[in-house]
Amino acid sequence: MKKLLALVLAIVMLFCFAGCGENGGKLLGMSEAPIEAVEVKVDYEIPDDFKIGFICLHDENSTYDLNFLNAVDAIQKATGLKDEQVIVKTNIGEDDACYNTAKDLATQGCKIIFANSFGHEAFMIKAAKEFPNVEFCHATGTKAHTEGLANYHNAFASIYQGRYLAGVAAGLKLNEMIKEGKITADKAKMGYVGAFTYAEVISGYTSFYLGAKSVCPSVTMDVQFTGSWYDPTEEKNAAEALIAKNCVLISQHADSMGAPGACEAAGIPNVSYNGATYESCPETFIVSSRIDWTPYYNYIIKSVVKGEKIAADWCGGIAEGSVVLTGVNQDVAAEGTVAKIKEVVKGFAEGTVKVFDTKTFTVEGKELTSYVADVDDMGDYKPDTEVVADGAFNESVKRSAPYFDLKIDGITRLNEKF
Repeated sequence: MKKLLALVLAIVMLFCFAGCGENGGKLLGMSEAPIEAVEVKVDYEIPDDFKIGFICLHDENSTYDLNFLNAVDAIQKATGLKDEQVIVKTNIGEDDACYNTAKDLATQGCKIIFANSFGHEAFMIKAAKEFPNVEFCHATGTKAHTEGLANYHNAFASIYQGRYLAGVAAGLKLNEMIKEGKITADKAKMGYVGAFTYAEVISGYTSFYLGAKSVCPSVTMDVQFTGSWYDPTEEKNAAEALIAKNCVLISQHADSMGAPGACEAAGIPNVSYNGATYESCPETFIVSSRIDWTPYYNYIIKSVVKGEKIAADWCGGIAEGSVVLTGVNQDVAAEGTVAKIKEVVKGFAEGTVKVFDTKTFTVEGKELTSYVADVDDMGDYKPDTEVVADGAFNESVKRSAPYFDLKIDGITRLNEKF
């Protein structure tokens, strides 16, 4: 009987290994992150009377807001801030609720008040004028350098580098699909779910596309906008519409699991944003880029504690630990993806790779030699600053928030939503 059971088990194992391909049945799982982690150095002591407040548009159900909330946890752990010194307000709208919340945090004794959504800006500026002894810091905003308030500041990160790297992973996946005969080179079309037609989103999807194009020259991309930062239904519908238009890989700049979930259901490779969707989408997730806000939190807390000036505009990159990637899902990604990403990261550091290298894209069939962007954002949408220099569009140099708003060849916008 034992011999019979052993024989049956051996046969079952043989079929299992035979059905699992060249890996011999071994699932490779997630790699380590291709970008080395940067240690947060805390070389200052937090006074007992110090408080910091955080204003978030949504809550932990939004991948965008969860990213900020995770950074709050990280900086609290790194600095030893007590719970009573950290006040977090979630689901604060882009309206007077933001102003009222900022006032409340100021009256509670917060030395720094940070808000995380573009639409919070006008209300943060209003509060900053009312409380000149409190530092107001705002992610994704554009007006700090023109308002000239000593206590109002904007911050972002060069996430276009992270999206470019994620695009490289996407392009390698397309090449693998072409090599395996799943698609032909002329069918290498990606889809992208975007929230709004803001420069932040345009900069993001363009850098993602250029990353893919750097390794898969025949790639094209369709973009479907939702008109919302967080709408699971619309994001799911957008992804499904892109798949119906024969997009064979999907990425996104929107904040729910709508698009990744649609990809997993359809078996379409997916590059997500603001965190890994590996656990929910193990069959389709490739990699994800995100901004780590911990370095900026550390910077502003240190500045206030030491009595140092906070920059009007701050933009962290890979070196600061502000731009990070998740590990790569090696069961979905193309072979060699991790090594290639590391190669490109080295190119960034050495200056041999530039995301918006003007020789790598065209606008209406022509190479870009000059571009005057609306950097000062006075509400008139008038170009005011030359941003092409040294053979590249210099993103997030003139201010922290993105201002790349060009429509380059190879990308088709299927709809327009502001």
